[in-house]
Formats: sequence, C-alpha cells, structure tokens
Amino acid sequence: MADLLALAPHRSTTATLLAGAARERGMDVTVLPRHGLPARPPEGARAHYYGGPLFGASAAGPLGIALLEPDDGWLDALPYAFTGRRVRRVPLSEARSTPGPLFAKPPTDKSFPAAVYADGAGLRVPAGPQEDPLVQISEVVTWVREFRLHLLDGEIRTGSQYACFGRLDVAPLAGHADEPAVRAFAGRLAEVCAGSLPSGVVLDVGLMRAESDAGEGRWAVVEANMAWFSNLYAADPARALDVVLRAAGPCAGVRARDAPFRRAWQRGPATSAP
Repeated sequence: MADLLALAPHRSTTATLLAGAARERGMDVTVLPRHGLPARPPEGARAHYYGGPLFGASAAGPLGIALLEPDDGWLDALPYAFTGRRVRRVPLSEARSTPGPLFAKPPTDKSFPAAVYADGAGLRVPAGPQEDPLVQISEVVTWVREFRLHLLDGEIRTGSQYACFGRLDVAPLAGHADEPAVRAFAGRLAEVCAGSLPSGVVLDVGLMRAESDAGEGRWAVVEANMAWFSNLYAADPARALDVVLRAAGPCAGVRARDAPFRRAWQRGPATSAP
C-alpha cells in the first residue's frame, strides 16, 4: 500500500512541487475536500500532510496525522549570540504601550501581518479566543540576506535564499557564496540547541545588520517554522519532502523526542521508540 501525501485545498507552487516529488517516490497524492472531513486513508497506508494550520486542525484527526511545530517561545529563549537582538513575547496590551519603532508578529500563526510598526499603538490584532494574546516584538534590524533551511535531525537537507534587504530574491543554497557561512552558523546553533526543535523543521536564518553593528553584520536566526506550512522557494523539493513527511506524518510514528512538539491539542504520549 502506497503512502499518501494529503494537500490542503488551497493550492500553491510549493504544494505542486512537493506533490511531484511524492509521486516520483511512489506515493499517492490527494487534494483534500474544502468542505467536510477527509476520508480516512486506506488500511495500511501512512498519511502525511502539507497545508495551512487551520485546515490541518480539521484534517489531522481523520487522517491520523501528528503535526509538529516549534515551541512558541523558542526564539525569545535563544541566547543573544544567535538572535543578535532582544526578542520578547508580551501581552498585546503591553505591546501597544511599547514605544517604536518596533518589529511585531504573531508567535506562530498569521493572525496579523509581521511588520515594522511606528509604535505599538498601531498594532491591529483580530479578535480571538484570548482576551490579551501574546505578541512577539523585537527591535528593528536590517536583514541583508535571508535563507530558509529544511532541517532533518538537526542537519540541513536543503535550503534556499529567499530575500535580500527584505525583498524577494530566490536562489538555491547549494553553490551560493554564503553557503559555507550559513552551514557553519546552523552547525553552531545545532550544538547549543540540540533537542529544542522538532526533528523535522524549517529554520530561517540571515545576515543581520543592527544600528550598533560595524561592518556587514552578523549571522542570526530569523525564526523557526512548521515544515508542513513553509514555502520551498528554490530548495530541492525531493529533499524538502523528507522534512515535511517527518513533520506531518502518522501519529503512530512520532518519536519520543518529538512528542512535546505536537500541536497543543494533539499532545500525548509518543507511541514509538526514540
């Protein structure tokens, strides 16, 4: 029985590329229905998922999929040597009283635009279940170049430059002039932060320049993301697929070290060996 890659109904270039890579390795691919629960996978088939978190919340149960994601507080818990800036999660009420300029974003979801705000009073966050939700804020910095890395067990499977000075500028990591520096930085991070991210995850890093920096700048972490909801840009689809399959695969296959990274409403004991 072939394994299954289930795609959310909202199509994208990344979903198309991952679907092609899945078919090349003999997997079945299906686009899930926009309305109603998806059918359970055939007996013996292992299902995996790529798509948004809201749709994934309704599809994961019927498909028997565990969705792995970084902890909301991972970035602000990193040592300054890896962030190059002070990153904090604060209640929205506190963020709105913070003088600017400041950079603000949701800790994980996309409930409001990640952007530079003149001051905290300009934050407009849609109403949600929390009366005073947490907002991630930091000082404003300049990202000279930014890269997306697909990590599996702490190692870079593939990657891509995706922006220069905040503008989309896509190029493969392989053969890039910055590849040695990116790999060296990711290696140092892995040594310090082993076990603090899911075994399948996407990590954004970049060459950062703050007002206090002399010269070109320093390498720093931009953020960590769910592999099952991340753009490939110029990464190798087949190698990125390995990371997606680990990050959104069968509940029965979740490793013990990944159990804490299941989405909050899915957390429970792991069912396989470490």
